[in-house]
Order: sequence, then C-alpha cells, then structure tokens
Amino acid sequence: MVGDVRQYGLAAAPTDQIYLSLYQFSPLSGTLLVRTVANPMSMSKIVSDTVHGMDPEQPVDHFRTLEQARSNDLASPKLTAILLGLFALLALAITATGIMGVLAFSVSQRFHEFGIRMALGANPGEVLRMVVRQGMALVGIGLALGLAGALAFARVLSGLLYGVRPTDPLTFLAVALGLSAVAAAACFLPARRATSADPMHALRSS
Repeated sequence: MVGDVRQYGLAAAPTDQIYLSLYQFSPLSGTLLVRTVANPMSMSKIVSDTVHGMDPEQPVDHFRTLEQARSNDLASPKLTAILLGLFALLALAITATGIMGVLAFSVSQRFHEFGIRMALGANPGEVLRMVVRQGMALVGIGLALGLAGALAFARVLSGLLYGVRPTDPLTFLAVALGLSAVAAAACFLPARRATSADPMHALRSS
C-alpha cells in the first residue's frame, strides 16, 4: 500500500491504481525518480551511464527536475489565472472611474444645493458624509446584484480553481471588501469637491 499519487496532472484527483513489478509487466517506457543532494541535472550523465551499464540498447532521455515537471504542468492554468487577474484589475479600474464620473456629475448638478446647505448651517463634514453615503448606497446595490450573479455563475469557473470551492465565503467577503474600499475612494474625491461650494455665492444666486 502506498500513498496517493497524482498521475494525470496536479489538478486531477488521484485514482485507484495497482503497481506491478517490472518483471511481471514490461511497459514500452518508464520513468525513474532519482533523489540526490547535488544539482539534479548534474546526475543525468551518471543515471544514463548506469542504465546503459545494465542495457546498452536502452534509450535514456528527457531528464527534468520535479520543479520543472510541476512548472510545466501549471503553465497553462497559471497563464489563465494571470489573464483573468489582469481583466479583473481592468474591470475594477473601469468601475472606479464610472463611480467617480457619476458622482462628479451629480455633485456638479447639485453644487448650488450644497452651498445653500452650508449657508443654513451644515458643515463640510456633513456634506462630505452625505455625498459618500449616497454613492455607497449605489455601490451596495451593485454588490448585492454582483454577488447574486457570481453565485449563479460560480460553477462555470470551477474548472479553473484548485483547492478553492466556487462558493468560498472568504473569497466572496474579500472581494466585496476590496470593491467597497475602491468604491469609497472613488466616492471621496467628488464628495470633497462638494464641500468647496461657496455658501455666499449660493445665497446671492438663489
């Protein structure tokens, strides 16, 4: 009895297998796993000479380390993860820009209102919180809709995940908090502009 071995890639689950002696079953090809404390690739000549000492006609090639085998197996999913990450960052930047643009337009339309509010006693901090609160309310609605959509389509990406469930709660929480932080920063800049409304100018033009 031996431990589980992943024969068909790191993403594939181990399957039930039977190990047979080479004296009972001679495959067309085989793999030797050599443990060494020296540079692994420096052992290729020694391994080749040892095998040829037992069978001069036996071809010996395709030397690689376990690290190289692991990197080759993970190359495709790693590229996919990098591309998805880049697209996610691009989507995040577009989202932040959109939130900032919508709030900036809203602030410009209500600039006179903010000036009157401060002329009637509202301090800049209250105006700032009001604008940020209104912006984050829209963000909260978007997060709720996005969470529902993500849960609905999570199974589609399950084949690209390794060691993580498609509905992992910590992942969803981390993403929601990250989006909220970016959205709050995007809301803050237009809100700061709202606090610069001149109360006297608002009263004169009202």
